[in-house]
Amino acid sequence: MSRILPQAANSGAEVDADDLFRLRHLVRHIPERGLAPTGRPGGFAGKRRGNGLEIVDVRPFSEGDDSRHVDAATTARTGRTHVRTFRDEREKTALLVADFRPSMLWGTQGRLRSVAAATALALAGWRVIEAGGRVGIFAIGAGAPLYIAPQGRERGMAAVAGGLARAHAEAIEAAAAGRRTEPALSTALEATVSLVPRDGTLFLATGLDEPGAEFDALMAALRRRARLVALLVRDRFETAPPRGAYPYLSGAGSALRWAFVTGRERSDPDPRIARLEHLGAEVRTIDADADPEAMAQSLVELAKGVDAGRS
Repeated sequence: MSRILPQAANSGAEVDADDLFRLRHLVRHIPERGLAPTGRPGGFAGKRRGNGLEIVDVRPFSEGDDSRHVDAATTARTGRTHVRTFRDEREKTALLVADFRPSMLWGTQGRLRSVAAATALALAGWRVIEAGGRVGIFAIGAGAPLYIAPQGRERGMAAVAGGLARAHAEAIEAAAAGRRTEPALSTALEATVSLVPRDGTLFLATGLDEPGAEFDALMAALRRRARLVALLVRDRFETAPPRGAYPYLSGAGSALRWAFVTGRERSDPDPRIARLEHLGAEVRTIDADADPEAMAQSLVELAKGVDAGRS
């Protein structure tokens, strides 16, 4: 594993919880958001009948029906007891997975890839919250992962923003202290199989470094449970490296080495995108140096799937 040395500590090397919370204004008035099919925020209609909010039909009362579902208007009009049948409703819930492993802690254009990942996840989280859903986070780094269970409204995003900032600060501290263990992404994500809400959405912000031998199998298992959205974070150096000599750390002893780049822009397709799409993930590329407004625009199409849910 090799890493280009990050720049000195500044706003591009830190995740600020207040900044993430203030990103809400970028997604509040996007037309695609809308309300759920129930006409109220917080859920979407499923195929099963149950105790949701959307009325499927009104029919005569029969033995075993719940008296709380009696339709007073129809009963009064017909003189015979009628009950309402509702469609089952499942709440929109998303798990935001942040890759803060050492391989994400670098950047060449003023912002670390890890910081860009946190920003993109916060924007995705706000879209879910604005559609009436709930969000939680699972942040992985060199140490133990940080998990915060999904919550709704501003309280949920406050917990997400604070958790992302805390997890990122711990990852930076561990790297500065020389603790640069790089677990395979598949190993770090194993716990999410049981944490991701069934029929919900998992947003994974990563550079897909060191995915691990079991990554494809793990993604298949996650795909059976939830909708997968991959936010592939890329530094400009990966797509259009400028000509020059660059220092990087390599090997277990973190020896300082130099890379000499010719400056030719990559024209071939990114194999990471094809791999993620083949595994059933919806992929959006996130430029590490993009401003939050540009990131928000790249996530616009994803809102349609979140709002529609997985019926």
